Amino acid sequence: MITTEPGGVPVTPPQQPAQPSAVRRRGAVVAAGLPLAVVGLLATAAGPAAASTVGSAGVGDPYFPLAGNGGYHVHHYDLTLGYDPKTRHLDGRAVITASATQRLTRFNLDLKGLKVTSITVGHAKATFRRAGQELEVTPKQPLRKDQEFRTTVTYSGTPGPVTDPDGSLDGWIPTDDGAFVAGEPQGAMTWFPANNHPKDKSAYDFTITVPQGRTAVANGVFRGQKTAKGRTTFRWHQPEPMAAYLATATVGNFKVEQYTAPGGLKVYNAVDPREAAAAAPVLKQLPSVLEWESELFGPYPFKAAGAIVDRAPNVGYALETQSRPVYDRAPDLSTLVHESAHQWFGDSVSITTWKDIWLNEGFATYAEWLYEEQHGGKSAQQTFDALYASPADSELWAFPPADPGSGAHIFEEPVYARGAMALHKLRQAVGDRTFFRILRAWATVNREGHGTTAQFIRLSERQSGMDLDELFHTWIFTAGKPAQP
Repeated sequence: MITTEPGGVPVTPPQQPAQPSAVRRRGAVVAAGLPLAVVGLLATAAGPAAASTVGSAGVGDPYFPLAGNGGYHVHHYDLTLGYDPKTRHLDGRAVITASATQRLTRFNLDLKGLKVTSITVGHAKATFRRAGQELEVTPKQPLRKDQEFRTTVTYSGTPGPVTDPDGSLDGWIPTDDGAFVAGEPQGAMTWFPANNHPKDKSAYDFTITVPQGRTAVANGVFRGQKTAKGRTTFRWHQPEPMAAYLATATVGNFKVEQYTAPGGLKVYNAVDPREAAAAAPVLKQLPSVLEWESELFGPYPFKAAGAIVDRAPNVGYALETQSRPVYDRAPDLSTLVHESAHQWFGDSVSITTWKDIWLNEGFATYAEWLYEEQHGGKSAQQTFDALYASPADSELWAFPPADPGSGAHIFEEPVYARGAMALHKLRQAVGDRTFFRILRAWATVNREGHGTTAQFIRLSERQSGMDLDELFHTWIFTAGKPAQP
């Protein structure tokens, strides 16, 4: 995370939720419905638990050890939600279709708060217990390795946000007219039971019912709405694989705009009327921004696009929720470029550990530099030079982008700005033609899958034919200000 002023200038992030004047950006081959890359990731993540019949309580992330769960891969979430902004009460039913990656007598889901009233696995009632954010499920019959199974969880309560290690909030965040729903890195578990780690990506369907006059916006393609007895139900379909933290079900009083962009892309924008005047000129540029990014990074990876512009002054950030970023206020153009670039870097190509977050944020930040450079503004070199002029004791050099050290630092300046500086150094070393080929190859080879820092380095060396160890050692693995710009 990084807190920025509207013009995109990094500042030190506060320990409390950002003030209204700041904007924080958070921003494989398939066989039998299971991405091959995911099979290996989930199998190795389980570690010693893989030999037991109990799915592990986490996937082994060094920063968020209880995030995600071992022993299975989720193919699809079917979420049916009812929310009343006045009482802040949520009724939910999650139908989770998954495959066991080991024999299972018990498995976990991540769910924080909320009351679970029933769970079935297949057609049989399952027993369950709560242990903090872990929902432990024991099916009536053990699950065989590779068995596909369906788990239905019925739950309700008053959802609220989770506090992250840096003091910020994410998850289900109530607003004056609904809820701002943004789940990076932990918040998905505040509103639905999930395998809540980027290693596990799934398709989603959402059916969300809210009081008439409110709008509920989720990911993917809008499938229609229906009003009856004073309540309106909205249906959404996200077919491409998505990490749980990128899911949203934002509710509010929104002005809705729908259109088909060139190439047939379905665009759905939902804007709080109080932000409409400021947002309109920026959102008008969304098709051209996506077209520009498609030329650089390859075809846009999803069937739908758009934006959710809420008024949530106590949130302090925007997030690249898949296919439809959510903004806590009217975004400026650089923020729109940043969150749109995440559709390639972070959403379509996901990280396997939060330690590698620079692969998301450094890339999206460098997209801002490139956009400015190619649209009459400062060159990327000028932006780099201005940052390099920062004194050696500035926050920029506090830790290396590829090793933030803890979950408290994953949204700080080195991940964003120094991550982008590392990409600029790569561009200088290999030349423009090879550099842009690397970016496009990264987004193409890993489309709908995952990537690691080590894989990006290997790809860069293959594409360039150069030994880049020293460059990456200096710019992403070593703390402190490099001796040479």
